[in-house]
Amino acid sequence: MVRWHCLGCSIVGGADTHVLALNRQAAGRLTAPHRLEVVPGAGHLFEEPDALDQIAQLAAGWFVTHLQPMSAHPSVG
Repeated sequence: MVRWHCLGCSIVGGADTHVLALNRQAAGRLTAPHRLEVVPGAGHLFEEPDALDQIAQLAAGWFVTHLQPMSAHPSVG
């Protein structure tokens, strides 16, 4: 088994109990910083009103927290 170490964020619909259980199980095995976000009432495809907006906000928050902007390198045009 290959082991790797990286940050992670899983976003799962709260009504998708099977996938939520699988993600909770996987999160318990991760050693790197990670977050499991649950969109209450959302199903597997996030078709509910405002579900995709919630996903976008959660993902954006994750990236803002964990990715730092790089300064422009002079050789990159």
